[in-house]
Amino acid sequence: MAQKLTTCTFCGVGCGLYLETAGGRIVGAYPSMSHPTNRGRICLRGWHVHEVAGSPDRLLRPLIRGSSGFREVSWDEAVSFISERLRDIIERHGPDATAFLNSPRCSNEEAYLLQKLARSVVGTNNVDHGTGVYVHNSIDALQDMLGIPATTNPVGDLALSDLILVDGVDLARQTPTVGGVVMRAKLAGARLIVVDPRRHRLAEHADIHLRVRPGTETVLYGAMAKVIVDRGLTASGFVKAHCDGVHACLEAIARYDLLSAAEACDVAAADIETAAVAFAEASAASLVYSTGVEARQSDTISAAVNLALLTGQIGRPGAGIYALTEQNNLQGVCDMGMLPDRLPGHQRVTDPDAASRLARIWGWGPPVRAGLSAREVLGGLGNGAIRALWLCRYDPASTAFFGDAAWALEQCELVVVQHLFMTETAKYADVVLPTTAFGEETVTFTSTDRRIQVAEKVIDGPGETEPAWRHIVRVAQAMGANWSNETPESVMDEIGRAVPFYEAASYDNLRRDYGVPWPCTRQRPVGTPRLFDDESDQGKFRLLPVARPALRPHADQFPITLVFGNSHYYWHQNVLIRHSETLKREHRILLLDYPEGFVEINEEDARRLSVRDGETIRLCARAGCVNVAARVTSEVRPGAAYVPFFVKSVQQEIHGNHEMASPYVDVRIEKASS
Repeated sequence: MAQKLTTCTFCGVGCGLYLETAGGRIVGAYPSMSHPTNRGRICLRGWHVHEVAGSPDRLLRPLIRGSSGFREVSWDEAVSFISERLRDIIERHGPDATAFLNSPRCSNEEAYLLQKLARSVVGTNNVDHGTGVYVHNSIDALQDMLGIPATTNPVGDLALSDLILVDGVDLARQTPTVGGVVMRAKLAGARLIVVDPRRHRLAEHADIHLRVRPGTETVLYGAMAKVIVDRGLTASGFVKAHCDGVHACLEAIARYDLLSAAEACDVAAADIETAAVAFAEASAASLVYSTGVEARQSDTISAAVNLALLTGQIGRPGAGIYALTEQNNLQGVCDMGMLPDRLPGHQRVTDPDAASRLARIWGWGPPVRAGLSAREVLGGLGNGAIRALWLCRYDPASTAFFGDAAWALEQCELVVVQHLFMTETAKYADVVLPTTAFGEETVTFTSTDRRIQVAEKVIDGPGETEPAWRHIVRVAQAMGANWSNETPESVMDEIGRAVPFYEAASYDNLRRDYGVPWPCTRQRPVGTPRLFDDESDQGKFRLLPVARPALRPHADQFPITLVFGNSHYYWHQNVLIRHSETLKREHRILLLDYPEGFVEINEEDARRLSVRDGETIRLCARAGCVNVAARVTSEVRPGAAYVPFFVKSVQQEIHGNHEMASPYVDVRIEKASS
């Protein structure tokens, strides 16, 4: 048996683990004891991540759809088919009739080359990643306020915090390794504040659980800022030296009121005040939130970041902002430019200097107009204008909550799918290209704390599978591009020239330790574990004025706030988990009781309505009604109901397929007629 150190590719934490091989197969995984992120701990997904590669359902050869279904073809035929069809569609409809979407689980190499294909060969900015079907609120807020859209501190820094504020993420289920670090910090004496309408495992251990009414988080943070300002607890020296927009921000904060905010949020004013004072007086406080919390609007994130800046809780050990990513390479695909309005390195597509730099590297500059987002492409807002759709390791027919991905796929003349399996999306494809799995290719990923790591190849892929980045190179060359990217190392070398803060992220450098956190430059090849920890690096931050939102009162006939969101149970939709027997069993266990999905309602509301657990109830909103099973639980606060994203029938009846839906809807709950 042989072992090789690599990085887990299931979530954004980036745990180090060893893959064990025997007889040309991956037979086990176990954690690295010395990796700085997980230090000998991995979650259930990490222990069984290797099972996916051994699935008997793997695609082994390229497929092209014919009149009688899919047929196996050679790589040359598949590549020729794609390139010819793309040329034809571009000639007839223009380059903006194409779109290129990938999963946030794609490697840096795949993401970079896919957007390069779209921008430099096809000529469109219609590129986005799967999380873009929701929003890019976190990216926009952090870019505007910090100048860098990323987590500021390493995960291990949470152990140095004496106060941790966790907003809207169930760490114990969604990112268990981070949850473990937070809980150990709590046991060592750190105070824990949880902002979440749900009462999850971490909230049960919180010193203060601000169980706000869904959709009122912006008001909560505005009120906390008001307390901090009124009590003179701002870090005035830090704010004066490093923050712009102070006057406008303070003017907006002055319009908040603690008592009215407490009423709006339905939490005790004393708890809001205590939480605000504790955050401001902490010697090192961390703000932790999930970029997967689609219910969080941009103003909510801005208001929370304002708290960190006003109190100087940034740029120090244990003091920072953590924008957690559940998908393992969400940070990386954004860094690589898989966004419709941003180029590699997070530069705007309208930035002439950034466009000129890429033109020198690519030989052809990118378009200067922002493209369509994934939400627009798959949500029908493109009005069927997309005629060719390329999907890299992405299965929107199963996982895209908003819109109607199946409808969008049916409008296309060409659908190219790169995947390990015949997914629901692949069933709509004209061409399916089989990819390699974890452990079968050498590529890089960038974790939630900006750590660029190499995922090593330990075995060969089965059949005629190839790395997805290699597929992209084949098609680009067939379309006349003079690409010389023949190895992953050569792709990363080009990334280092296209993305300034990846400048020194060569494979040789990444392999010297457990990866390198960017910015990673020639002047700083060891990387930057903690952003803004040097006075010379602390440029001007930007405080944003966040106006107190006008809260719409419930109509009497719709007294319940229905929240669409992510959850631990959403993982059963993940196509990789579906091909691991252990993980499939674990993540589908709740669905044994609710096989068609569920809506969670509080025990008090259930008693008032005489609803039993598992009983079918009727949810009614202004747009329509739908029947769904009730999961009666204390996890949800009274007056709220929670629907995991995978229960698409609820969204379709409440919102309709093509609407840009809000994650909050006012509803009433009725007993379903028998």
